[in-house]
Amino acid sequence: MGFGLDAVVSKLQNLATSDHSSVVSMNIFVALLCACIVIGHLLEENRWMNESITALLIGVCTGVFILLVSGGTHSHILVFSEDLFFIYLLPPIIFNAGFQVKKKQFFVNFITIMMFGAVGTLISCTIITFGVTQIFKRMDIGPMEIGDYLAIGAIFAATDSVCTLQVLNQDETPLLYSLVFGEGVVNDATSVVLFNAIQSFDLNQIDPSIALQFIGNFLYLFLTSTLLGVGAGLLSAYVIKKLYIGRHSTDREVALMMLMAYLSYMLAELCYLSGILTVFFCGIVMSHYTWHNVTESSRITTKHAFATISFVAEIFLFLYVGMDALDIEKWRFVSDRPGTSVAVSAILMGLVLVGRAALVFPLSFLSNLAKKSSSEKISFRQQVIIWWAGLMRGAVSMALAYNQFTMSGHTQQQSNAIMITSTITVVLFSTVVFGLMTKPLIMILLPPNPNKGTSTTNSSLNTEPQSPKSVTVPLLAQESEADLEGHEVARPSSIRNLLTRPTHTVHRLWRKFDDSFMRPVFGGRGFVPVEPGSPTERNGLAWH
Repeated sequence: MGFGLDAVVSKLQNLATSDHSSVVSMNIFVALLCACIVIGHLLEENRWMNESITALLIGVCTGVFILLVSGGTHSHILVFSEDLFFIYLLPPIIFNAGFQVKKKQFFVNFITIMMFGAVGTLISCTIITFGVTQIFKRMDIGPMEIGDYLAIGAIFAATDSVCTLQVLNQDETPLLYSLVFGEGVVNDATSVVLFNAIQSFDLNQIDPSIALQFIGNFLYLFLTSTLLGVGAGLLSAYVIKKLYIGRHSTDREVALMMLMAYLSYMLAELCYLSGILTVFFCGIVMSHYTWHNVTESSRITTKHAFATISFVAEIFLFLYVGMDALDIEKWRFVSDRPGTSVAVSAILMGLVLVGRAALVFPLSFLSNLAKKSSSEKISFRQQVIIWWAGLMRGAVSMALAYNQFTMSGHTQQQSNAIMITSTITVVLFSTVVFGLMTKPLIMILLPPNPNKGTSTTNSSLNTEPQSPKSVTVPLLAQESEADLEGHEVARPSSIRNLLTRPTHTVHRLWRKFDDSFMRPVFGGRGFVPVEPGSPTERNGLAWH
């Protein structure tokens, strides 16, 4: 009996010790997050660095310090989990991307964005898969199956255009910014859908019927995930408009928006769909309808809350990737074959360059054929920037690589370890080297126009700041919403050009359908609801 009691006490002590170590780890990680934010602020003015590169470098330095303190046993204070990434960190990042998107530019260029994001990702994945299949078999890096080669194609087809977006000005180059931003989100979603489709098939026996089934499954995931996101966004708009929760509590409005957005993501994962696509389109629909059905204080709160949560999640990811780059367990597996790991990294980087070029320039040519106005066509310099923006690899590639080649954060085979270390190398090299070269490249290809100084000065009085991370108080004057309504309000010349330029017939028909059928049911800007005293009623009266 005494022995059993001693065992229980010992277990409780061990549990207390593990809890204490977890608290210490979280304290260190939160302190590092604060350091990333402060240092990122100090480096904001020159714009050579950005939060992604800053967090990566701080993570690497911290990893070196932990490696020295621990005597070379480990380099990070948290164990990476795919669940942590896909369930907690990725949803707020993608949702905020949809919530903040300039909808007019996104949907006017929707066909081109889908060509780059969906078709282009398939092209890039095919080229990378074919390349690694031909080369890796001759290198004898270890036992790898066809599913592994296809997974590598999906992993390295996922782009990370954060560095380019932080340098581009969405007012001066609205077409380019819209294409880079829209392609980045659709590309991430397509890569994850591809990865999940690959894992759900038995690829040992490939025949034409399997290929057709794979394409059908891919289209099914794409469409159903999109419809689920749209449905969740419309449901939130309808509930909040009908109940008008804000007359009792604005906190409930904000909480309901957050929880319904997260619920859409989890429902998609539960149904084996693409949570990324679902939560992205849920964000678009919520910003178009739901956001205008809540009180003004809730609008300001949700804008800041979504942007802040997304910002912290991105910093968290890059900080961890920097630390995990020096994980001794993975490098120990490849210590006897360092040349192989370097060669694999170089080959993957080369295939990324070729695959990116093979999709950007041909698809840009096809896109330009369908456009009559020269201002709508993608110039060669813009094509080079789009190509460059897609060369960087980030958190999505890392998470997919961990999902495919590790088990519970640990690497079990040498071939898997080589793929993980090579992925880390490609992510670090592309983010830091290509990221630092992004600003000079854009300044060379798209030099600032000195004649736009006056309009830029005036625009600061009428529009939100150039930084996409900032949110101003007069949120009711957003360019995207005003454009969709067709109201010509005071805007700088670049936005005025967007308003006067003819849009596609589909966009015009959608706007009429939206005004006639959707807004009376789901609310949104310009609609006067039945409930007296609601913010949308006051806004509607103000317009008239």
